[in-house]
Amino acid sequence: MVGKARGDDVKAAVSAALECGYRHIDTSYLYQNEAAIGEVLKEWFSSGRLKREDLFITSKLPMIGNREKDVSRFLLKSLAMLGLTYVDLYLIHYPVGFIGKDDNDIKPKDEEGNTVLDFETNLEGIWRGMEAQVDAGRAKSIGISNFNSKQVERITKLGRIKPANQQVEVHAYHMQRDLRAVCEKHSITVCAFCPIGAPHMKIRTEKHPPLLEHPLVVKIASQRGKTTAQILLRHLIQHGLVVIPKSVRAERIKQNFQVFDFELSPEEMAQLDTLDRGGAGRMFTCDFFKGIERHPEHPFNIPF
Repeated sequence: MVGKARGDDVKAAVSAALECGYRHIDTSYLYQNEAAIGEVLKEWFSSGRLKREDLFITSKLPMIGNREKDVSRFLLKSLAMLGLTYVDLYLIHYPVGFIGKDDNDIKPKDEEGNTVLDFETNLEGIWRGMEAQVDAGRAKSIGISNFNSKQVERITKLGRIKPANQQVEVHAYHMQRDLRAVCEKHSITVCAFCPIGAPHMKIRTEKHPPLLEHPLVVKIASQRGKTTAQILLRHLIQHGLVVIPKSVRAERIKQNFQVFDFELSPEEMAQLDTLDRGGAGRMFTCDFFKGIERHPEHPFNIPF
């Protein structure tokens, strides 16, 4: 929900969201905002406005922690910053391992600007480390993020505890039908990040305008008296997806929550489904991790 927002922005966003009725907070060690979220949670808990069990909190293992022996350390760090004794869901943020100089070197680079990759990344070992967090009571459930279909199959085959959730990019331009089918086969729920198409990212052409400005989405929104974001979120919800729109603006946060008082018709759903561009619709490419495509576990090295 709060994505990569930090500092006062994230504190204001979390407070606004809790006021609106949000009860799921999605964060990560990589986002560097867990301490700020923890401050807000402490205020709400100490005032009696919420109890810990009222919230569902997700965090993620950073790429520099993608080793079996490091999982506990990084989850404990996240819990300390959040001021919690457990998270409801802990995810492997990305299947590629990095080698950082220390625990704060979350995006390690060499002298040429390439990401320092750990070519000994062992997903099976990492998953054993994740299972240990459930055994220790530090995570109620565990899952994966940005895994491709083959990686999903590997984890479900070997795991003593099956992944509860896969968090992955899904929106009307990139519906991930094949990957979602694999997850459904294994009873893994899918959580969609970038559900309104990440307007700050790359697809901005005349042929394929940002989803929030697409004529079809604008038309349906106008007919419904809703925002285009609300239409896009409702579309995914009706496909059975969990959605985590990111915003730090109180009004947008409130609007994004107002998607349960209407339902798109079968015709509208079918129209929105035609926007799917398959792999060409992906907006999240991880380009900010230079050279990551060289890693054998880079998930985008196969179609889905």
